[in-house]
Amino acid sequence: MDSTSNLKHHLLLAMPSLSDPYFGHSVCYICDHNEQGSMGLVLNKPMGIELTDVLSELDIETDKPIHFPILQGGPVSPEQGFVLYRGSESELQNMVINGDIRLTTSKDILSQLALGSGPDDVRICLGYAGWEAGQLEQELIQNAWLTVPADEELLFHTPMDQMLEKAASRIGVDMSLISGEAGHA
Repeated sequence: MDSTSNLKHHLLLAMPSLSDPYFGHSVCYICDHNEQGSMGLVLNKPMGIELTDVLSELDIETDKPIHFPILQGGPVSPEQGFVLYRGSESELQNMVINGDIRLTTSKDILSQLALGSGPDDVRICLGYAGWEAGQLEQELIQNAWLTVPADEELLFHTPMDQMLEKAASRIGVDMSLISGEAGHA
C-alpha cells in the first residue's frame, strides 16, 4: 500500500447496497489503516444506552446524569470501550490519529468526563470495526463504501442521523439518489 491509498482519518460511507446489519447505512471513521489491516469506529449507530449507564456499570461516580449516547462502534470486541476525542490529553494512554484527534481505551477519560473535566469533543463506542490486510481495499473495489476525508465538524459536531448525508455532500454526492440495485446493460 502506498501513502496515497492510506485511509486513516477518513470516513467510510456505506453504499445503499451494503445490507450488513452492522454496516448498513453506517459512517465509519478509520483510525488506523496499514499493510496489516484497518481499524475504525462506526459513529452513527447509537446503542440506546447513555454515558451515565456505563459510568454506573464501571463504578465511576458522577454528581449528575450525563445524557451522552454510547455508539455501537462495530462487531469486534463489543465489550471494549473506545473513546474518540479531540484534545491534548497526553497523560492518557492514547493513539494520535490526526493532529489533536485521538483514541483511547483508558477508563481515566471516563472519570474525567464524570467530573466534567474531560474534553468537549467526544464520541464513545463499544466495539470496533476491523478489516484484515487487503479486505477493506477489496470492499472499496466492490463499491461497498464511499470515502470522505474526515474533519472535526463531521466527527464531533454533526448529529448522528445527519452524518451520512452531510459527509456525502462534502464530495458532491446525494445518497438519496444512489440506488441499492445493480443494473445490467
